[in-house]
Amino acid sequence: MKILLTGAAGQLGRELKRSLACIGDVVACNRRQLDLTDADALRATVRACAPTAIVNAAAYTSVDKAETETTAADAINALAPGILAEEAKRTGALLVHYSTDYVFDGKKSTAYTEDDSPAPMSAYGRSKLAGERAIVASGASHLIFRTSWVYGLHGANFMKTMLRLGKERDELRVVGDQFGAPTWTRHLADVTALILARKQLPDGLYHLAAAGEASWHEYAEAIFAEAQRCGLIEKSPVVHRIASADYPLPAPRPANSRLDCSRFQHDFDLALPDWRTGLIDCLADSRF
Repeated sequence: MKILLTGAAGQLGRELKRSLACIGDVVACNRRQLDLTDADALRATVRACAPTAIVNAAAYTSVDKAETETTAADAINALAPGILAEEAKRTGALLVHYSTDYVFDGKKSTAYTEDDSPAPMSAYGRSKLAGERAIVASGASHLIFRTSWVYGLHGANFMKTMLRLGKERDELRVVGDQFGAPTWTRHLADVTALILARKQLPDGLYHLAAAGEASWHEYAEAIFAEAQRCGLIEKSPVVHRIASADYPLPAPRPANSRLDCSRFQHDFDLALPDWRTGLIDCLADSRF
């Protein structure tokens, strides 16, 4: 199997590069090597590579900046996936793409299923939804995985921000009225590789996130407790629970980011571990 991986230097891309190497020949492209805003370069890269599968881990993820940088967000999150899908359709390749809980408005009281109607509140969410729809409209064989609250040892994410701030401050204020499932990039990458190793795959959209749920406040407290337990910090800061209204940001966030992953579990007979398990393993790995 020959796999073209985009976004190879990102927090998910780095893990995918490692996981996918176990199942095939990986052609890994980072931002410097492949500019996703350059349609001609995208098409040329796919045609030169002639992959069996395209795994698109590249994304514009600066949620707040996307409110003013809509052109860049749309180019990377909406237009580029559509071009990759068109090329996948032309060559008969499978396209694997990652999307987000931000396609929903967070007003539902229970976990979102794939059949729920998207209603993104932010420019980032709208760009990611447009990317999903472009892939489906292309007619290419595809797997779209919506995930949530992604973190890992690389790149910028909530876990790394908390660890940095926890070393600098004695007290922190963290939102406690938004709920989701923190999902470790390694778990996403490993399950992607397991799926691609199979000979026959269904097409479609799936929710794929860690089991369980937490608020950002609960997640932060768990980060500090585990970091202190494994010796990454000497003392945990006091984490005060605040409301979203007390911490206004340019882009609105869904209050409910919980994703129902039962369709994925049924169709693939796989499920990601509980978010706390992922956090423990990730922080343990960071010591080495």
